[in-house]
Amino acid sequence: MNFHHVAIIVSDRLKAHHFYGDILGFKLIHEEFREQRNSYKMDFEREGMRLEIFTFPDAPKRPSYPESEGLRHLAFGVNDIVELHQDLKRKGISVEDIREDHLTAKKFFFFADPDDLPIEIMEN
Repeated sequence: MNFHHVAIIVSDRLKAHHFYGDILGFKLIHEEFREQRNSYKMDFEREGMRLEIFTFPDAPKRPSYPESEGLRHLAFGVNDIVELHQDLKRKGISVEDIREDHLTAKKFFFFADPDDLPIEIMEN
């Protein structure tokens, strides 16, 4: 078995496209408007990772703080965590400071997508 994809519901298709495409570097491989649902679906890929991004009218907000049951965050591994941290800041993304995991000694940091979904960047 292998990991296939993550599906995310967003409030704004264009903001999500900019964030996941332009900021995080995922390539849009397919986009369609599903008229029967009044919904868009976008498929993004990067380095074998796949994201399905959906819009739905009037989708409820995901509670995050205090943390709720369900998906806690997305995590991506990178080789140069300092460079990505600086690059995101240059692009206007608010990022937490880089920390070190006390169990693995790996560096990591968090930031949020346009709908406040927590994203973690972890050092490979």
